[in-house]
Amino acid sequence: MIHPNPHQRIVRDPKCCGGQPVIRGTRVTLRAILASLVEGDRPEEIVQAFPSIRVEDVYAAIAFAEG
Repeated sequence: MIHPNPHQRIVRDPKCCGGQPVIRGTRVTLRAILASLVEGDRPEEIVQAFPSIRVEDVYAAIAFAEG
């Protein structure tokens, strides 16, 4: 389930997390999400670790990284 437009969910703000891309409305960085995926976590587990995001945000992060 890849989000069709990850840019709707992902933002960069120099005032938040040093300008790293984050999930809109949170301080959860794409780096944290992608690192969790590399470690073998499933999207549902990532959402449990970061309750302010949804599974769709994890897929948006993947789509954004694939660029």
